[in-house]
Parts: sequence; C-alpha cells; structure tokens
Amino acid sequence: MPRLRTAAAAIAAAGTLPLASAWGTLGHETVAFIAQNFVSADTAAWAQGILDVSSSSSYLASVATWADSYRYTTEGAFSAEYHYIDANDSPPDSCGVELERDCPDSGCIVSAIANYTSRVQSSSVSSTEKQMALKWIIHFLGDIHQPLHDEALEVGGNGIDVTYDGESTNLHHIWDSNMPEQLIGGYALSDAESWATTLTTAIKSGAYASEAAGWLDGMDVDDAQASALVWAQDTNKYVCSVVLPDGVSAVESGDLSGTYYDDSIDTIKLQVAKAGYRLAAWLDLIATGETGLSKMKRDMSVKREDYVFPPEGWARRDNSAERQKHKRHAIGCTC
Repeated sequence: MPRLRTAAAAIAAAGTLPLASAWGTLGHETVAFIAQNFVSADTAAWAQGILDVSSSSSYLASVATWADSYRYTTEGAFSAEYHYIDANDSPPDSCGVELERDCPDSGCIVSAIANYTSRVQSSSVSSTEKQMALKWIIHFLGDIHQPLHDEALEVGGNGIDVTYDGESTNLHHIWDSNMPEQLIGGYALSDAESWATTLTTAIKSGAYASEAAGWLDGMDVDDAQASALVWAQDTNKYVCSVVLPDGVSAVESGDLSGTYYDDSIDTIKLQVAKAGYRLAAWLDLIATGETGLSKMKRDMSVKREDYVFPPEGWARRDNSAERQKHKRHAIGCTC
C-alpha cells in the first residue's frame, strides 16, 4: 500500500530536500539533441522559425528547460501541475496510469501535451503563444519519460529520503539528476550533445535499433491525449520493476550510488532515448504530416480544433488526483 506522509511532515521535509526538476538540465537537453538528430529538414526549419533561433545549432536543446524556469514565475505558476501525472497505483505490487483517476480537472502532463500540440498548430494563436506551446511540448515529452513523473507515491518520490554518494537527497532527485550526471560526468550543454550522439547511434545501429520502431506504436498527433497516455503508461511500469522493485524501505537505507545505480542506469538511458526519438517523430507529424522514422503518415484532412480539457463526457470516478495535487502544493513541490 502507498505510504502517505502527513502534510506537516512533508512541509518539514521540504526545507531540507531538494525539489527536483524533471530529468535535470542534462536529461532534457539530451532528449532535445536526440530529436534534432532525427527530425526532417522541413521540421527543423519549422521549429527554428517558431522559436526564432534559425542560426542555432542547439535550437531545441537551448529551450528544453525553459518550462522549468517559467513555472516558478508568477505568471507561469499555473503550469506547475502540467509536468506530471499522479498515478494512484500501489508500487511495487501494482503499477498503472488511469486518466480519469489520475488527471485532475485542472490538467496534468497528458492533457497538457494534447493542449499544446493543438495550440502550436492553431491559426488563431499568436506567435508568442505558439512559441511557448512548442517549448512546452519539447519539455513535457522529456518529463513524461521519467518514471517518477508518472507516479503519486510520496509526491513522485520527492518524499522518499535517500542517500546518494554520501549526500542526503530524495529519490526523485537522483532519477532526475544524480544518476544521469554520474553516468556522463557533467551536465554542460556539450555533455548533453555528446550523450545524445551516443544514444542516437544506439537507436540507429546499436542496442535500440531493433526496438525503436515499436516506440512509435499508437502515435497519433490527432489524438494527442491517447498518445501521451500510452507514453505515461509505458513509463510508469518502471516504478514497479526498476525504481521501487522492493518497496520504499529498500531505498531508504544504504547509499544508492552503487548497486541501485547499476540496476537503474540502463532504464534511464532507454527512457532518454525513447523520449528523444518520440519527440522527433511527434514534431515531424505536427510539422509535415509524416515522419521519416517510419511509414507513419497523418490524415491531414482531419480538422484540428483547439483542445479543451476536460473533454465532453468526462466523468471522474474519484478525487484522487486532486488530493495528490494538494499534497504537492503543501510542500511547495511542482515536479
């Protein structure tokens, strides 16, 4: 059963635990560089035009963490809850994401991806709003591939105290930053570009070559919510199998920079690779109607309207998602 800490304990912990920011700079920029390596020339020109960075060699990577900065501003505070979906499951015994149960009426990462996919294509949206929409898409496709961004337990792992390389931190933070940075040895833009090159090779001709096409199964830019839900469900399963296979107590003792790191790092590499490859395909489908990564094509005759959440006929079974949102707000956590 999920172990839920009291609001008082969570508030006290917030003063000492770093609140993580979704893959950290290294992960997000790597995802973006991978996408740059795979998008078509037409898509690259489309994205550069929207972002107004036509001369940049890191046109996606340079904006990949904008959403994390923006959510801490007064005007961007509304977007904080769009970085995750709180799966009210029961790891390690049972994992799963259910949209009606886990996404509050105010939105979550699944509905946000659908919304901003619609807005980036809308003729009624200003150039500034379209640019923001694209930045959110780039960021959220990274977030949704981090397992603890698809999990409610202990505020997405932020409330699970752990030790990493002799330092006190929390489980969410080591998945976002500590473990990727231990693997690569830094978090500069050049580190991200180098890691992206390695993972791109693995996708094209290495360890992921035989499975990469399957990462695009079910991708439909005209049903963006369904596609994003597939990604959330695919990612959430690792909470049971890799993040917490032996439960919370197993990670609260010992230093996780050893055996736990060894058992987790392959999943981190896989998820960053998936995120970058899927982001490339998603942007290709939005910009050109097809992707050079597979034979997938989009029905361009489908009329796209601005996405509205909740959709017509939405019926929530319980208020679990609202309760989880309040827990995050109670500790000042927006990840």
